Amino acid sequence: MGMLVRGEWTEDDSSLNGKDGAFIRALSSFRHRIGDPDFPAEAGRYHLFTGGSCPWAHRTVIGREVKKLTGIITWTQADLPRIQGWSFSQGIDELQPTDGRLDLHELYTAAEADFTGRVTVPVLWDRKAKRIVNNESSEILRMFNDAFDAIAEPSIDLYPTDRREEIDAVNDFVYEHINNGVYRCGFAQSQAPYEEAFASLFKALDEIERRLGESRFLVGNTLTEADIRLFTTLVRFDVAYYVLFKCNLRRIADYPNMSNYLRDLYQTPGFGSTVDMKLIKRGYYLEAGKRINPFGIIPVGPELNFDEPHDRARLG
Repeated sequence: MGMLVRGEWTEDDSSLNGKDGAFIRALSSFRHRIGDPDFPAEAGRYHLFTGGSCPWAHRTVIGREVKKLTGIITWTQADLPRIQGWSFSQGIDELQPTDGRLDLHELYTAAEADFTGRVTVPVLWDRKAKRIVNNESSEILRMFNDAFDAIAEPSIDLYPTDRREEIDAVNDFVYEHINNGVYRCGFAQSQAPYEEAFASLFKALDEIERRLGESRFLVGNTLTEADIRLFTTLVRFDVAYYVLFKCNLRRIADYPNMSNYLRDLYQTPGFGSTVDMKLIKRGYYLEAGKRINPFGIIPVGPELNFDEPHDRARLG
């Protein structure tokens, strides 16, 4: 995957695993917020950089669509093969491609010349201050929910005040066991941590299946940010995690409630239009999975049709 060390790119990412072989996710580095004195909410000031295969970045793309921020926050999706991390054929303002290529790590060093750490998407870039506002997907998603309400569409609330405690609890559960759980399976380098993550993942999926038998969405019968955060993992599961990450006890298609829920979300405006299965497959099998899929073979299947009817309306 590679990383920056004192502003220089290196392919050594050995720090991603602990001594027991367990996968360790690095913390995000830039944690400012729109609405802070240095980062007022302004149309056209902020730009979102994402990668099509990344589930974390995908959260923010959906949030931007659902909250109708497309005319307020500009957006670029990585569209070039990863050589030194995420790469773009188009730039923004002074940050323009060299020989047709702008690497994401160039934004990191533009913001902090001697930056050391992982170079990840999403990145919310301040075009006026030439700085990274934030690279933590959960915080960007939440900013998109309310930070621009004074100049955008405030009617949709993905984090309602009266459900926040429950949403936070669901988010924590889903992140630990499912969102990050699939990566703990896929990037484990020894048997014991893999099996521990595997058991935790499928126990959690069973619990979500039970929960979705009682309500249309994760927190009641109203769409919230918790659903966005789960969707980006579920939509990748059968095509990538089941095979490549060895999460092969059951497919999402084998869970009646969850597979119907997945189709329900996919058919919701702002969700399905942001899913590119070709980019997802390329990102996992050809790029992100090099050390576990060294020949870069991209599978032809499976056949997936998220436009098929679902039964979720029966729950409200």
